[in-house]
Amino acid sequence: MGEIPQFDHPVKDHLEIAEGLRAIDMARGAKVSGARFYFLRGVGAQLELAILNSAIDQATKAGFTPMITPTLVLPEAMEGTGFLGEHADEVYHLDKGDDLYLVGTSEVALAGYHKDEIIDLEGGPIRYAGWSACYRREAGSYGRDTRGIIRVHQFHKVEMFSYCRIEDSYEEHERLLGWEREMMARIDVPYRIIDTAAGDLGTSAARKYDCEAWMPSQETYRELTSTSNTTQFQARRLNIRERTENGLRPVATLNGTLGTTRFIAAILENHQQADGSVVVPEGLRPYLGGREIFEVVGSAA
Repeated sequence: MGEIPQFDHPVKDHLEIAEGLRAIDMARGAKVSGARFYFLRGVGAQLELAILNSAIDQATKAGFTPMITPTLVLPEAMEGTGFLGEHADEVYHLDKGDDLYLVGTSEVALAGYHKDEIIDLEGGPIRYAGWSACYRREAGSYGRDTRGIIRVHQFHKVEMFSYCRIEDSYEEHERLLGWEREMMARIDVPYRIIDTAAGDLGTSAARKYDCEAWMPSQETYRELTSTSNTTQFQARRLNIRERTENGLRPVATLNGTLGTTRFIAAILENHQQADGSVVVPEGLRPYLGGREIFEVVGSAA
């Protein structure tokens, strides 16, 4: 969806553009925290806040309850959502007497929110939009995407999460994808939708769609959002049920990314100008005081 931009100038990657805007500082991020950490500064920080605030605004208008969630969770929350299976080596674990996990998505906390509860779905799905910092070890990714903020250890994300009846989960999944597409239109980058093959699905998902944005510097598409229907997998493990005329049964749970730090990379690359400036997508301008362009300010001090 959307036309791939054609540039009359040498294409820069998002980090080179960000350095001209003084928006991302990878060197000092590594100095403070090690590889794959960074500082967002100036317009970089403002752009991330614009992305996340617009995502929360969109979700709220769609009927989601905004939530700021814990980023440390107990083992049963991580296990119940399926994150301690084949991808357990990507999760940070605090084992010095705490036995807590740092989440890679607010999906974990939002799924655990109704653990051991019977919830009422008579009025339709219960929807939350969680804003959280997220942490991933990126184990096994050494040498991949080491430049810039495509693959990092810490980022922010707004995640949609829905509880619904199993019969309604398939239509709900399409709705989550539709809201993701609205967000992709807001940042105005070319993208494609991938219906993930069954063999590539994770432990919990029965079906997953990815929205992949075009990255001009790499001449390829990279994942920006995903949405999964986990049907009753998580609810069975977390004991989240609903009452039906035939008794209690597990509900269905679904999740979907609505905004995240990685959006910055796609915006900078697709909206770059020959002089190093970046045109602000129209959909984000209301969240940046009406600002229309990010101007070059020189190399970072």
